Amino acid sequence: MKQTLFLILFFFAFALAQKAPFSIEALYKIKNVSQAQISADGKQIVFVATSYNLQKGASNSELYLMNIDGSKLRRLTFNPASDFSPRWSPDGQQILFVSTRQNGAQAWVISASGGEARRLTDFPMGVQDVKWRSADQIIFVSEVFPECGADPECNEEIEQSMKNGPLQAHMADALLYRHWTSYKDGKRNHLILFDLKSKKYTDITPGDYDYPPLWGGFDVSPDGRFVCVEAKLVPDPASSTNNDLILIDLESGQKENLTQDNPAYDGKPVFSPDGRWIAFQTQKIPGFESDLKRLAVYDLKNKTVKILSESLNNWTDSYRWSADSRYIYFRVHEKGRYPIYRVEVKNGKIAKIADLKTITSYDIDPQNKWLVASRNSITEPSELARIKIKGAAKNKKAQRLTFFNKAIEDSVDIRPTMELWIPSPTGRKIHTFVITPHNFDPSQKYPLILNVHGGPQYQWADAFRGDWQVYPGAGYVVAFPNPHGSTGYGQEFTSAISQDWEGKVYQDIMAVTDSLARLSFVDSTRMGAMGWSWGGYMMMWLEGHTTRFKALAAMMGVYNLPAMYGATEELWFPEWDLGGTPWDNPQYYRKASPHNYVKNFKTPCLVITGEKDYRVPYTQSLEFFTGLQKMGVPSRLIVFKNDGHWPNYVKSMPFYYNAHLDWFHKFLGGEPAPYDMVKMLRNQAFKDEDKE
Repeated sequence: MKQTLFLILFFFAFALAQKAPFSIEALYKIKNVSQAQISADGKQIVFVATSYNLQKGASNSELYLMNIDGSKLRRLTFNPASDFSPRWSPDGQQILFVSTRQNGAQAWVISASGGEARRLTDFPMGVQDVKWRSADQIIFVSEVFPECGADPECNEEIEQSMKNGPLQAHMADALLYRHWTSYKDGKRNHLILFDLKSKKYTDITPGDYDYPPLWGGFDVSPDGRFVCVEAKLVPDPASSTNNDLILIDLESGQKENLTQDNPAYDGKPVFSPDGRWIAFQTQKIPGFESDLKRLAVYDLKNKTVKILSESLNNWTDSYRWSADSRYIYFRVHEKGRYPIYRVEVKNGKIAKIADLKTITSYDIDPQNKWLVASRNSITEPSELARIKIKGAAKNKKAQRLTFFNKAIEDSVDIRPTMELWIPSPTGRKIHTFVITPHNFDPSQKYPLILNVHGGPQYQWADAFRGDWQVYPGAGYVVAFPNPHGSTGYGQEFTSAISQDWEGKVYQDIMAVTDSLARLSFVDSTRMGAMGWSWGGYMMMWLEGHTTRFKALAAMMGVYNLPAMYGATEELWFPEWDLGGTPWDNPQYYRKASPHNYVKNFKTPCLVITGEKDYRVPYTQSLEFFTGLQKMGVPSRLIVFKNDGHWPNYVKSMPFYYNAHLDWFHKFLGGEPAPYDMVKMLRNQAFKDEDKE
């Protein structure tokens, strides 16, 4: 076994030695290719390619068009603003999309044959998730003041008065007054219908509710008569996961709750092409956001619900219908991959159709011949590929359609991965991805960084990520384990972390650490660890429970559990995962809270957070940093002023990567960070390059 592993690693090292090391600069030269949409005749694909400018901290998304076989690629839009979310018109002659060119995000349209784009909407509250109702009408989501509905002047008057007036304050009479990165301030998501001929806006979901809530969805029936939208119509939205599917008759205005009998989550509706069925995502356990995410269908004729994916025992998402309404295609979280499966609606027969490592988005052609996907892997940045639908996934070869990132792939050392299954005292083997450094020599020893994922119900997957390549480019072995709580290994494994944050998963992490320390090429005296969100919690827990690591980095971590409960917005999460409120279950809140173990803090730690993080309020990191400092532990705090739980990819993440390289270089001895931290903080790191 050891000899085989050595030979594999030697081959990787030899094959990639001539390329330049992966770097922050290389990362921001990579384009993201996504949102492929196939035309109604199955002959063309419209998609989005996003480019990044590291020096300016900017990005730009443009629409591209090509034939279904990848030929005749041409750029469709040319604008410094972002163009995204393309949708083919019913006649296939035009493409509807969202652009930030004028007055914020608005709906635009462009001919599929090219030419100048034309703006359709000028709605002051902006436009999200635009869809065709017919050739003359579109429907979109916008955050409006309920008393104004679709009245542009009313919305704009209140918005500008609040934004520009002398008093700047927030007021709330109920919970969920802020969400993710913004305050509600009396606004709600509503569906707005816009008539292209009369230029009239109509609010089709009036009232003081979100249609849909954050991350929710809606769809329009093929005949344009109905809309199905996700909504949360409960008196306690901060503590409930009970979203429902609301069917709206656009002719009569009548609303019907299709899933009122289920007290748990229902959402992500998608109409079948024949209009009879609605595919949707459902859960069974109220209040548990990480319960098994099942694929279900609602039969509009018989008014019944049928679950189709129960036998898979893994999460499902991203539903697409075949043109004949016979099949539903869907994505599955599966052992570090995101393959596409297909289920036949009538008999429930399931088959895996495409296994392309990580598929982020996809579409099915109307002839039911091809699946076109935006896909990536640890060694491959995102590109479009197509694969034949007929037959099982095994041994089917995908055809790569785009080559936006080929120059980077050819010139930069994008490191390969090993996959290990490491025994844990919990009785399970922990799937772990390991990536070796640039110019890797298996006879040498290297520092290691262990990266613990957030969620905590989430999985590290065979996907292209900056932190999976930037750190190996600087001389580190990096490891990404999927401990208890991870998706893709059965729902029991996923559910096991709830009310056990400090238990089995900690044992898994330490077992992985022990195993990696025994690898011949890992320097066990130079091991570090990092984690984001719940992964940040684990770093804070490690700080008080082990001195095994020489350096840590905790990002957006949960530190003081009672304080976290009192300041986070989605209360259903701690109420389920921590076993209730702090006053109902004080023993567990006390036992599992890292802030109760400050006296044990010894390991140097980098702390990063965002001031607009309302999921894990940034004060959690401030408290943690205070504890480190008072215990005399070497530590550094970084607070992104304008970011939430996820720092801005082009403005903040380069500094994030550089900060890690600087920190781990100091304590683990990898390559120095490419940019001076102080100059980067002052926006002066690229000053000379900007002049050029």
